[in-house]
Amino acid sequence: MNYDFRQIEEKWQKYWAKNKTFKASNTSDKPKFYALSMFPYPSGAGLHVGHPLGYIATDIYSRYKRHKGFNVLHPMGYDSFGLPAEQYAIQTGQHPAITTENNIKRYREQLDQLGFSFDWDREVRTSNPQYYKWTQWIFIQLFNSWYNKTSDKAEDVSTLVALFEKSGNSKVEAACDDDTPAFTAEDWSGFSEKEKQEILLKYRLTYLADTEVNWCPALGTVLANDEIVNGVSERGGHPIIRKKMTQWSMRITAYAQRLLDGLDKIDWPQPLKDSQTNWIGRSEGASVTFNVKMTDEILKQVQQDDVTSSAVEKARKNVISTSLNHPYQIEVFTTRPDTIFGVSFMTLAPEHDLVAKITTPEQKAEVDAYVEATAKRSERDRMADVKTVSGVFTGAYAEHPFTKEPIPIWIGDYVLASYGTGAVMAVPCGDQRDYDFAKYYNIPIPNIFEGIDISEEAFADKATTVIANSDFLNGLSYKEATKKVISELEKIGHGVGKVNYRLRDAVFSRQRYWGEPFPVYYVDGMPQMINEQYLPLELPEVEKYLPTETGEPPLGNATHWAWDAKNNKVVSNDLVTLSAVEGSDKEDEMLNQVQHDGIYPLELNTMPGWAGSSQYFNRYMDPRNDEAIFSKEAIDYWQDVDLYIGGSEHATGHLLYSRFWQKFMFDRGYVPKDEYAQKLINQGMITGTSAIVYRISGTNKYASYGLKDEYTTEELRVDVNLVNVSNELDVEALRDWQPEYQEADFILEDGKYIVGREVEKMSKSKYNVVNPDAICEEYGADSLRLYEMFLGPLEQSKPWNTAGITGVHSFLKKLWKLYSPLEGGEGGVEPTTENLKTLHKTIKKVEEDIENFSFNTSVSTFMICVNELTAQKCTSKSILEPLAILVSPYAPHIAEELWDRLGHNESIAEAPFPKFEEKYLVESSKEYPISFNGKMRFKLELPLDMGKDEIEAAVMAHEKTQEQLQGRTPKKVIVVPGKIVNIVG
Repeated sequence: MNYDFRQIEEKWQKYWAKNKTFKASNTSDKPKFYALSMFPYPSGAGLHVGHPLGYIATDIYSRYKRHKGFNVLHPMGYDSFGLPAEQYAIQTGQHPAITTENNIKRYREQLDQLGFSFDWDREVRTSNPQYYKWTQWIFIQLFNSWYNKTSDKAEDVSTLVALFEKSGNSKVEAACDDDTPAFTAEDWSGFSEKEKQEILLKYRLTYLADTEVNWCPALGTVLANDEIVNGVSERGGHPIIRKKMTQWSMRITAYAQRLLDGLDKIDWPQPLKDSQTNWIGRSEGASVTFNVKMTDEILKQVQQDDVTSSAVEKARKNVISTSLNHPYQIEVFTTRPDTIFGVSFMTLAPEHDLVAKITTPEQKAEVDAYVEATAKRSERDRMADVKTVSGVFTGAYAEHPFTKEPIPIWIGDYVLASYGTGAVMAVPCGDQRDYDFAKYYNIPIPNIFEGIDISEEAFADKATTVIANSDFLNGLSYKEATKKVISELEKIGHGVGKVNYRLRDAVFSRQRYWGEPFPVYYVDGMPQMINEQYLPLELPEVEKYLPTETGEPPLGNATHWAWDAKNNKVVSNDLVTLSAVEGSDKEDEMLNQVQHDGIYPLELNTMPGWAGSSQYFNRYMDPRNDEAIFSKEAIDYWQDVDLYIGGSEHATGHLLYSRFWQKFMFDRGYVPKDEYAQKLINQGMITGTSAIVYRISGTNKYASYGLKDEYTTEELRVDVNLVNVSNELDVEALRDWQPEYQEADFILEDGKYIVGREVEKMSKSKYNVVNPDAICEEYGADSLRLYEMFLGPLEQSKPWNTAGITGVHSFLKKLWKLYSPLEGGEGGVEPTTENLKTLHKTIKKVEEDIENFSFNTSVSTFMICVNELTAQKCTSKSILEPLAILVSPYAPHIAEELWDRLGHNESIAEAPFPKFEEKYLVESSKEYPISFNGKMRFKLELPLDMGKDEIEAAVMAHEKTQEQLQGRTPKKVIVVPGKIVNIVG
């Protein structure tokens, strides 16, 4: 009976697919278990051996829970919208849907050949209209909701309108824009319909706002911070500029505290929790407002603003202004309000709205140049740059709220518009960067701080002491001083105590084609939601996937992209008619599209990549439901994810946004829990061993590894498949691989070119990718699964070495051979004591390992078990049947085949997990080391229930004892029952 793994694996993969072995039921008497792996983006490169690591771990646990009697939901799908497919479409003209479909087919083939226990009937694809219908539906629910701070949850926006109609917004505690005006019920009733919509946009959980974004001109789209590496786009390495654009945003900040508190309820890795905690960034302090001192130029700007302001905008200005003499104010948040008497200048982010309004004519050219230069730097670069001192004086001054002294207003790129208020009160005595800035630009530092050496270790303490000794604070402690400053600021209307969060609202618009369309059309410039019953709004066909010549997103190229609100369908753009508002200019005409015959323009942006992944785990519960995102029956049964395995790189992206959406869904009563995953594990990375050749600088010559130090060289990565296990490069194959090597000269050592090696991330760009197809072809999927687990602990990174897989492959052949005598269900012999002992210690260890996710040690346990049973010549079916079940989660194909050959008609997947019985590990005898004068000479096995005298008698009567004593009488015999015997003589 040969181990033909190719035939075996193909046979059982077909069996599982035909019989839907792993199909989960939404109605079962069994307890539920929901195991989830983060679904992949289907790239054209397919899977490499690093990708399946987390999938294998989830699969092992899923199969184990089935053996334990659970109804297991283990789904898989594809995160199939994204920038790579769109970029490929731009380069080749091929529709992203076609490339995505081809990539998914490739992924499905690779996933199937690895034997995963997925319920493929529940597959989802985020680019499928029947899937993104529900992403659009959630967007509409967010648009129609506001966050009530009083009830501490999201509520339908109709309840907010009812409050406005009754008493205005003076008593409404809500998450809203900072510039939201105060108004009475009478004001509300007097607002036009458009003005009411403008007000509501300041409260909605998804809203339109002018936002500073990372704009990539080459890609024609906005990029998230995590899509930028070293100041350029991760995709293609293109420059990024900061740009203000009208974007859809999600009011995730409303949930900041709940997102923090929720981390205490879930079993997620502490480093991941720390990442989210730091990203949310809760801090306590005060919001302080500084009046901008008026000049003639600033007053002219105020008058110009008043002419163009709407009623709502004028209401806002009246609210935030403390007097007509100070229509412009600068708000800052500080965690150290007690240092307010140390403020010597203010710094605004270059993108701050006030910069253009308060900059003096003399400073305008310098400020404009600085703002333009800053726009070319990403936020991450600016945050990381702690050494550069850079800024420009605006020429304007603010007024200290207490001393009324003028404070110069600067701009500096170390202040970010997206963090806090985009402005800081600079206190050189309390902040190194403020100090460096003041010294560099010769900004005076208040006299009360003279004599303090900024470099001293105890500087902070000394600074606090000096501040506390000022007349106003009069020697108060830090806490007392903080409390008093906040109290006095509140009295004079210049501040209030506040909790602030680093977390910003999430920009939700992308200027891309290959993404979810927004279910939004515009009437008179205001967004309207498409009625839910007419979803999905499907992507239109376009000829070009680049932005339009006028800078609109790619959907601006669509000719059939307008909404007929009477007939509720998409129609030709030609049917949209514009008529100018009397007295308006052309720009106003475009913004205020008033007469359309019921046909209106649709939103041109699409949703970001994280939209489709923020609720996919819930959609898996009922993925074929066309009437609802899921049925109540399904959500009530599955509740949440019991085990989630995926990468830590998603800590502040998908894993934060999805928690936000889950809490929103919980508030609105759609889901039963406000955290969707009880336990999460971040799998480590499987790294590749890159192959490096050494090009002599300025030449087309390459020095072998041992000779490289004789030259000045550059390192280049080459395909690892061109290198053998001895690190010898196939030079001729390299010449054929890429054109630049065809005419190259290779300086050899001992007639061979030896490459260098470096362990690093497995990546197509580093040519160190190992294809799982080749591994499965040569060794089988079971060998690959076992080897990936055997490499080391799940959470740790570990290097791939193909040569190491031969060990686990040999183990599988040995396992196969162990079962050979039992062909056809033979093997009714009774197990020996040793057989039972080996089996039950294996059951105990494997169960403990799986429960603790220590899968690597299970593989070692299997090897020990098979070696012991082989040595024992075990042919007992009562031993080998449970062993097959133990192996099944790890190597399911061979386990199914062995189970079948043992005479079973049903799949091993449903077989009960073997029960550990302690009695088989209880020792009845002890092998005593017998020592003479402290030196062990031989061992003797004796019953454990023997007393000291009986042990001594048995030892003294043994022939080996007599040989050692040679007739002598020992001085004494030391017996420690269960441990040792020492004869002293």
